[in-house]
Order: sequence, then C-alpha cells, then structure tokens
Amino acid sequence: MSAEDKVSLRAWVAVIGGLFGCFMAGMNVHVTSAALPEIEGALGASFEEGSWISTAYLVAEISMIPLTAWLVQVFSLRRVMLVGSAVFLVSSVSCAMAGSLEAMIALRVIQGASGAVLIPLSMQLIITELPASRLALGMALFSLSNSVAQAAGPSIGGWLTDMYSWRWIFLLQLPPGVALLAAVAWSIKGQAGDRAALRRADWLGIAAMALGLGALQVVLEEGGRKDWFESRFIVGFSIVAVIALALFIQRQLWGERPFINLRLLGSYNFGVSSLAMAVFGAATFGLVFLVPNYLSLVQGYSASEIGKSLIAYGMVQLLLAPLLPRLMRWLNAKLLVASGFAIMALGCWLGSTLTVDSGSNVIIPSTVVRGIGQPLIMVALSVLAVKGLDKAQAGSASALISMLRNLGGALGTALLTQLVSQRERFHSVRVGEGLTLFDGALQQRLPGGMVDPQSPQVMQTLALIDQSVREQAYLMAYSDAFYLSCVALLACAAASLLLRSR
Repeated sequence: MSAEDKVSLRAWVAVIGGLFGCFMAGMNVHVTSAALPEIEGALGASFEEGSWISTAYLVAEISMIPLTAWLVQVFSLRRVMLVGSAVFLVSSVSCAMAGSLEAMIALRVIQGASGAVLIPLSMQLIITELPASRLALGMALFSLSNSVAQAAGPSIGGWLTDMYSWRWIFLLQLPPGVALLAAVAWSIKGQAGDRAALRRADWLGIAAMALGLGALQVVLEEGGRKDWFESRFIVGFSIVAVIALALFIQRQLWGERPFINLRLLGSYNFGVSSLAMAVFGAATFGLVFLVPNYLSLVQGYSASEIGKSLIAYGMVQLLLAPLLPRLMRWLNAKLLVASGFAIMALGCWLGSTLTVDSGSNVIIPSTVVRGIGQPLIMVALSVLAVKGLDKAQAGSASALISMLRNLGGALGTALLTQLVSQRERFHSVRVGEGLTLFDGALQQRLPGGMVDPQSPQVMQTLALIDQSVREQAYLMAYSDAFYLSCVALLACAAASLLLRSR
C-alpha cells in the first residue's frame, strides 16, 4: 500500500463518527411512522394534526441541508458537527418528554434542523478524509448507514412502541449520539472559521431558500390529505414555493455572495448523477413508505410484525456492503448503477401482482431483492458524482446530493400515496359497478335470497361485500403502485448508461 493510500486512525474515527450521525438523522425520518397512532393518542391529536410530527421534521431538514457548506465555512466543520449533534440529542430527549402536540412539533423542527447537517457532513468527511482509492469503501459505508437507517426506523420504532412506549424511539438516539460527539471531539481538528462571512451573508437568498424548500415540502406532505390544488392552503404554499425558489436560484447563480455552488449541477457527471439520485430517493423513500402502509392497511399487521418483515431488507444490505468496494474495482461503475436500478425494478415487479394472501411471503422477497440493488446504486452513483470534483467543492456537492435525494423522496412518497388513493377509488367503482341487489349471483349470497335493503341481515351481508370490494381494490391499487415503480426504475436503468465513467 502506498503512503498516499494510508488512512490515519483519526481519519477513520472521523468518518465512522460521521456515519453514526448519518444513521441517526436518516432513521429519524422513518422511526415515528410505526408509532404515530400511539403518539397521536397520547398527545390528543387527530390523524391530520399528528401528520405534522413527521412533516415538521422533514420541512426543517430539507430547509437546512443546503446551508451546511456555508455553516462549515463560517464556524468550521468541528463546531457545526458538535453543536448539531448536541442539539439533536437534547431535542430527542425533549421529544420523549413532550406533553402536548404543539411542543412535539416545535421540538421536531429543532431536531430536523440540527440533524440536517449530519447527513451531508458525513459524506463530506468521506470525500475529504479518505484517498481516492478508499472512496468506494467510504461510499459503501455511507450507503449502508442510510439503508439500514431506513429499514431499522420502522422496525425498531414498531418494536419499541409495542414492547415499551413510543417515548423510547426518541431515547434510542442517545447511544449513537454520544458516540458521535466523542468521535468528533477527538478526531476533527478545530479551525477558526470565517465569522466575517456572517456579515457578508446573502440573508435574502438564505431566507428564500428556507421558505421555498419548506413550502415545497409542506405541499408534497400535505397535498394528498388536502385534495391537492382544490385546497387554497396548497395553492398558497405552492405559489410561495415557486416564487421563493426562483429567487433562491437567481441569487445563487448570479448573485455576488452565493452560499451554495449550484453551478456544480452544470458539470455533466455531477448533474446527471444528482438527477439520478433524486429518482433513487423517490423510489427508496416512496417504497419504504408503501410497504409498511400496505402491510398495516391491507394485511392487518401490527407495528412489531411490520418491523420483523423489514429486517431482511436491512440485513441483505449489511451483508452486501463489504463486497461493494471490490465490485467497484472489477466492474464499470455506470454498469453497477444500471444493474442496481434493474434489480430494484425486479423487486417491484415481484410486488405488482398482489392477492389477499400476499403478506410477508411476497413482501419479504420483494424487499430483499430491492435491498440487493439499492447499495449498488448508492455507492457507484455517489462515486461517479464526485469523480473529478475539487475537494474544496465537497461541502456544496454533498449538500446538493443530500437535498435532491430528500426532495426526490418527498416527491416519490407523495406520488405513490396519491396513486394508491386514486387507483383504489377507480378499482372500487370498476369492481362494484356490476353488483346490484338484482344480480343473481349476489342474491345467492344474501340471507334467504332476500333483497330488502332495510333488512338487518341484508345490510350486514352488503357491508361485508363492500369490505371485500374495498380490499380487492386496495390490492389492485398497491399492485399498480409497485408496477409503476418498476417501470420508472427500468427507465432509470437505461438512462444511467448515459453517465461517464471517466
């Protein structure tokens, strides 16, 4: 091994510490999903009010991620990570003790904002601390921390909620958080930072970015629940998002004091890779939402049963991660990306013909196959994206990729949610349109062949038939969602061949 390929102990501790932060922030996006009904009940919140427990975190996170590189320039990487980690831990413990919905939402905003810096800084540490020969290994570990966090979030959250209390899902952040603080304090050297940059900052651009991204996230999270553009609330937030984001882009591209380098997206590989990463985020976040939702709504799984069904999803990625650096040396990176998208498409195809008996016997094979493809994309795509970039651009590059992946995730989740809702209504009408009280086959299922709609026995039987129709409609709707995801991923597999390996 040459001298330039050697990595010091401090560098490895910094990278691994950053991965702990990435894991914590990534898991918090999903850890409340299985516990939301219990949290809503404990805080006296309705379903719509309780949804803001997740939305508040995501809005704060997506708004803060692009500021990470600028914060590092002003305060230094060490200070940003120490403060971000400490605030994240304190807000997590505070969430566990929250006694009202208002307090919980405010704390989730603080938790999302502080956790937002941990994901891009984890990637930045990999790019800056590791030599090019170890970049694939670093990205494999980054992919693993993200993937396991997504799989472990609902699993651990459901198990802790069933066995103990929903409050433990927030206390769970303490062990990795303390490890992160210790790693950063020991391994990352302090730097002065550029405090004068605070006076020179483009505060209008920062405000426009936070307002625009926050409004867009609200639209994507709440649109389905509020019937999209039939709601004045959604229309208003959409207008705010368009105007604010247009101002943000204008000031970053042509302003005198940009705080994030959007021109990186003009670099061919980085631009194409970032777009592919957004689609990847849409697929992974959307499907991570879709599967627990299907198991709960259609198959009647409890939170802990959903968690057990998703364990294999994380385990296959854990086993695959050590092999990825060697695969990167043996195979062309863009072929790995294309293969990853194709394998994920196969996993979706396995879930595209659901029946009433399609529980874990279908979902586990589907998620395992997707779990095989996911790290291939994450690692190879991340390496291709930063290939040839100056290390001075690592902060902007990691922030942009993280932001686009999360935006893609929000869009994918919103699209799949809306698709399932619309297709369920469509299939309910199609299945039920031939069922009338005068249909011979239906009359045979009524007690004594009665056709009096006011009869209690007939009404009970009709209710059961309606329930059966809705169940079949949901099965077909979720099948449609998996099929559409399969087609989109196959298109990405073909498009990824446009990437340049060199």
